[in-house]
Amino acid sequence: MAATPKEPVSATPRRKAGRHRGEGQWARGHLTPLNANEQTKKDDDGLNVRTRIETIYAKRGFDSIDGADLRGRMRWWGLYTQRKPGIDGGKTAILEPEELDDKYFMLRVRIDGGRLTTEQLRVIGGISEEFARGTADLTDRQNVQYHWIRIEDMPEIWRRLEGVGLSTTEACGDTPRVILGSPVAGIAEDEIIDGTPAIDEIYRRIVGNKDFSNLPRKFKSAISGSPLLDVAHEINDIAFVGVEHPEHGPGFDLWVGGGLSTNPKLGVRLGAWVPLDEVPDAYEGVISIFRDYGYRRLRNRARLKFLVADWGAEKFRQVLEDEYLKRKLVDGPAPEQPIAQWRDHVGVHRQKDGRFYVGFAPRVGRVDGTTLTKIASLAEEHGSGRLRTTAEQKMIVLDVTEDQVDSLVSGLEALDLRVTPSPFRRGTMACTGIEFCKLAIVETKARGASLIDELERRLPEFEEPLTININGCPNACARIQVADIGLKGQLVLDEDGNQVEGYQVHLGGALGLEAGFGRKVRGLKVTSEELPDYVERVLRRYQAEREDGERFAVWAARAGEDALS
Repeated sequence: MAATPKEPVSATPRRKAGRHRGEGQWARGHLTPLNANEQTKKDDDGLNVRTRIETIYAKRGFDSIDGADLRGRMRWWGLYTQRKPGIDGGKTAILEPEELDDKYFMLRVRIDGGRLTTEQLRVIGGISEEFARGTADLTDRQNVQYHWIRIEDMPEIWRRLEGVGLSTTEACGDTPRVILGSPVAGIAEDEIIDGTPAIDEIYRRIVGNKDFSNLPRKFKSAISGSPLLDVAHEINDIAFVGVEHPEHGPGFDLWVGGGLSTNPKLGVRLGAWVPLDEVPDAYEGVISIFRDYGYRRLRNRARLKFLVADWGAEKFRQVLEDEYLKRKLVDGPAPEQPIAQWRDHVGVHRQKDGRFYVGFAPRVGRVDGTTLTKIASLAEEHGSGRLRTTAEQKMIVLDVTEDQVDSLVSGLEALDLRVTPSPFRRGTMACTGIEFCKLAIVETKARGASLIDELERRLPEFEEPLTININGCPNACARIQVADIGLKGQLVLDEDGNQVEGYQVHLGGALGLEAGFGRKVRGLKVTSEELPDYVERVLRRYQAEREDGERFAVWAARAGEDALS
């Protein structure tokens, strides 16, 4: 598939005065960079920065790093500068980048499909202890993130990671990010189809390939053949969802154009059924459309979701078929609604081979290097040496024989990793927050952990599935719009008129089961200190008013504003 931009079309329609022609679309012949980010990428591919890191910056230190590399191209290798300690949220949008930058980095290790071996996990844990002050967070995109990384240590970190088959390549940046996969691919009893071969082939073709390393913005992907719909397919740029075609058998339903942040959109079905061996071609076609037709003029319109919204599913499919695949796709069915409300695979579950997998929940995805090393030892003692991360900040040990299950569960629980967690431990997710993130306004991880403790103490009998997602800024890394209770960090006024950390509240969002965005109650904001009282109050009202079997999201959609305040 050609990587070079297409020639300009002969007849470009006239646009309204004041609107830049073509939005910077390469396929329309508009190749001149229209903002600083596009200029930086044109000046030098982000993949090239690794050589400078290894030969210059790691030897000369942080102060030697070129600014365009520091705040741009280094993301192509999973590196972001972290927030300087002591800068409060009120200054997030005021200070210049160099004032917010600490001389340490967040480093993201991509784990495509969430697949890990105990050897790999032990290396991840060791790097955490030796180079990252013990930090290691499980993300909602199946990755592991470190903090406190020094540029001087990157060559050795890469040597260790790549020595066991792990990578940070294009873990960040305007690139094809990690490919989400069902964490129980190939082992679940109820699986429709195993998407692992497609993930491997896409990775081989796309990741680190300079044909696809200059996209308008990030490109998020998901592939799952689980009937639980366990990879948040509705909010990815591209997703392949397992379905059974009445004539052709198991394959994938193709979705495009999902994403959250400040302008959330659910992905749309193209109505196309894709067999397993054609998934990489379809993926390459869609990412090529994004590269060639994606909007590059304004960063806030540079995601695929805006192109899909403007074109619609029918035109998008036509362009994919006519210009990129050069053939028609097969029409196919939509995925069925999942029966289960939880789709994180926490608990003890039988595999199709008769063994078991055991999923467990840390607090808001926060672990540490020592704990990860202990998990690796437990998995080696009780399983086959295979583990998985999930898209819900959880982890799974695979291939446990029945006689080893109880011992493994006891070992995990001793590490405060719950196999049978409360709904609050199981359903609370948090982004990095102000502790390390330069975009954040409020604390998230510690706030989420303390909220779990408070709710478990106050509502010990609460058993309904519930998601509470906490985000430190409007960018929705923790998916606030699609949570039962979504909390968007911002500064609010307390009862004395003081500006303090707090949250705007979104209620009744969902994925999988009647996917949609939560509602915002007019003027509803809570301070961090008030948060446990508020959540307890709303959940008690839900318990009192819900109909038999009614989920929180359904109740929240019909409840009056008084009940939600």
